[in-house]
Amino acid sequence: MSLLKQHKKTVLIILVLLITMGISLSFALKKDETVAKLNGEAISKDELYSEMVAQYGAATVDKIISDKIVAAEAKKQKVSVKASELTNEIEKLKASYGGEDAFNQALESNNTTLAFLKQDLKNYLTIKKLLEPEITITDEEMKTYFDENKDSFAKAEQIKASHILVPDEKTANEVQQKLTDGGNFAKLAKEYSTDDSTKDSGGDLGYFAKGTMVAEFDDAAFGLAVNQLSKPVKTKYGYHIIKVEAKKEAQEANYNDSKDKIKATLLDQKIESEYTTWLEAKKKNYKIENTLEEA
Repeated sequence: MSLLKQHKKTVLIILVLLITMGISLSFALKKDETVAKLNGEAISKDELYSEMVAQYGAATVDKIISDKIVAAEAKKQKVSVKASELTNEIEKLKASYGGEDAFNQALESNNTTLAFLKQDLKNYLTIKKLLEPEITITDEEMKTYFDENKDSFAKAEQIKASHILVPDEKTANEVQQKLTDGGNFAKLAKEYSTDDSTKDSGGDLGYFAKGTMVAEFDDAAFGLAVNQLSKPVKTKYGYHIIKVEAKKEAQEANYNDSKDKIKATLLDQKIESEYTTWLEAKKKNYKIENTLEEA
């Protein structure tokens, strides 16, 4: 979603600085109230506001105008984004980051919120619905893209594994002995594992490809047969006992299996390249006055 990334960059750089800081300050501060001091000299809220408007105001207003045109065109064409579609996109993003925790950390590191991201996603999906009927993707384009990016469509070997993580070797040996004596792996994971993200699901890590985990864990896990238990494996996190539950062999890239993904990728690329042209054409149908831009 390169267009979405472009929007997010604008949002993060401009709106977070101008709107989040500026509007929140307008509620918290009175006119001319001091926001900082330099050698005793006051820097007022109005001075801050003026500086931010001078730097970011025109671009921010232009983005707001663009968003309003998108909304108006969506209303004309009876285009809307369902809550379920938005939720589906959020879930895809979470999966791409490796789970909800990593996704939330990404939001935090980018100084944004889920509500803010949802609004941006909604705008992107609206643009996508408006432009998609005007876009053509040929079989030749798809085949060319596949040939040029074949490695990205190949599937590496994967295994499905569970683990029990404990802090020391003594505890690891104790757990392994209980497993050797017929103990239930899932129950022992709930009892002993210090991995809070997996212990309640019996230590289940799902499927993962080689190179996903730390080297010591990776080497041990991919060396096991299905249903085989590892000896205690030491990593920087502690000691792991690993059980492999299933395997998926590596697969070469297959064009027919990749067509949906290729089409979606090319569609996003074409939306990004054609959005500006589409927007400029639509602007001619509206009376627009941006005094900040004119200034």
